[in-house]
Amino acid sequence: MTVPAPSFDGDHDSLVTALARAGRAAQTQLAQLGSAQRKAALCAAAKALRAQESAILEANARDMAAGAERGLSGAMLDRLRLDPGRLAGIADAVAAVAELPDPVGQEIDRTERPNGLVLSRVRVPIGLIGIIYESRPNVTADAAALGLASGNAVLLRGGSEAVHSNRAIHAAMVAGLVEAGVPAAAVQLVPNQDRAVVGAMLTAAGLIDMIVPRGGKSLVARVQADARVPVLAHLDGINHTYVHAAADPAKAQAIAVNAKLRRTGVCGAMETLLIDALYPESASLVAALLDAGCELRGDARACALDPRIVPASDADWDTEYLEAILSVAVVDGLDAALAHIAAHGSHHTDAIVTEDTVVAERFLAEVDSAIVMHNASSQFADGGEFGLGAEIGIATGRLHARGPVALEGLTTYKWLVRGTGQVRP
Repeated sequence: MTVPAPSFDGDHDSLVTALARAGRAAQTQLAQLGSAQRKAALCAAAKALRAQESAILEANARDMAAGAERGLSGAMLDRLRLDPGRLAGIADAVAAVAELPDPVGQEIDRTERPNGLVLSRVRVPIGLIGIIYESRPNVTADAAALGLASGNAVLLRGGSEAVHSNRAIHAAMVAGLVEAGVPAAAVQLVPNQDRAVVGAMLTAAGLIDMIVPRGGKSLVARVQADARVPVLAHLDGINHTYVHAAADPAKAQAIAVNAKLRRTGVCGAMETLLIDALYPESASLVAALLDAGCELRGDARACALDPRIVPASDADWDTEYLEAILSVAVVDGLDAALAHIAAHGSHHTDAIVTEDTVVAERFLAEVDSAIVMHNASSQFADGGEFGLGAEIGIATGRLHARGPVALEGLTTYKWLVRGTGQVRP
């Protein structure tokens, strides 16, 4: 069934209420579809994305031109940009989600009480999920795919930077979903870019079941401060790589350069490099980054390694650059590295490079981040790389879901109690 998009007359609360009610009605229908139907719908959506390549790339070109005119940074433009390869990757990710095991109805555990009651916990959809995001048009497709696959309806509010791209991707996906029998309102895109709509979404308790913010610190801070709806937060990626004294120099250099420069605008990019004072190849490590075009801002001992390193300010240790800028500190061993990460990290992704497995295991155990790595680039902080298909974001909190949030993270559970006539004494 196709649900017409609500009209907008300037009343943001009424608009969000209408969208949410349509989404909740669609989610009720979606919950009645089996795994095979939802899988077929995702495949149809992926096919529609490929078929609409020209229209989507044309829309993206409009966004890119507007972004350049507005003075968006290189990193922001990189997040925004689509090309045939990236769009194919978006469609492939939607198709990959279709092949993932369906979490809905999955039994988590089962117990039998002494009185004969059989209790089980099963996964169920959360309901209607509001996703507020900036810059990245791929989130439109990822969120739609993950919502559908987990039995949830989604209400998307993308950033103004990607407005044309988001609309084109949304239109293509909905066309595919409707063709496969999914109600159009299962995936809705807010039809205007007024910031007041965000406020209306945040206070729509009882209509929207969860909010997922994806964007900069100011967006996430506003969502957490103003929301009357549960929030699954994705905070800054102030990610560290600690090169221990026992690091293999070839691994250390390759990992550091990749972690920072593969794509500077992704949330898994390294933002601070910690070098052990006893690591013997410190100068060549920083030289490799500098030679690759990265600006380094260091403490006094880091500045002494290469004259091209500029002094860091206090703010640098707490900055998510998302461009080719890196803060560098020389630390006196593992304890100092752990203390620096605890003081300045964002609990997103932190890595150690070392051949000392005892040190590595202590780092893995003691760093309190959603993702902790040994001898690997922080750029692997991605749901696709974790085998989860697409992701809705990387949660840095401690409740409900943590790390890349995919299908399982978009479900909750309920208890099923089966009896044979028991009454409580």
